[in-house]
Amino acid sequence: QVQLVESGGGLGQPGGSLRLSCAASGFTFSSYAMSWYRQAPGKERELVASIISTGRSPNYADSVKGRFTISRDNTKNTVYLQMNSLTPEDTAVYYCRAVHRFSTQNYWGQGTQVTVSS
Repeated sequence: QVQLVESGGGLGQPGGSLRLSCAASGFTFSSYAMSWYRQAPGKERELVASIISTGRSPNYADSVKGRFTISRDNTKNTVYLQMNSLTPEDTAVYYCRAVHRFSTQNYWGQGTQVTVSS
């Protein structure tokens, strides 16, 4: 049974930090690129950051570049999103996604709410 379980969301302060985790199970984690997406109310889901199976070459949306860091630990089947210098515009539901290296097979987590407010 494939599962992607996000955690670490909640209420963050403007200028503060949060760290999201996404624990994977039921598939070969190291064969999948991992991504974080977010969806704010009334907006489309957008790609925030992605990282390939080896952990190299992370990519970021311009809106989070220099503030967010994606990383992964293939020994723990977990991907992380360190979010610093939070702004209210970062408020959204954050989802992790796994995409197989050589096919279209992909999985989504259920999402975790991040709210940035003073």
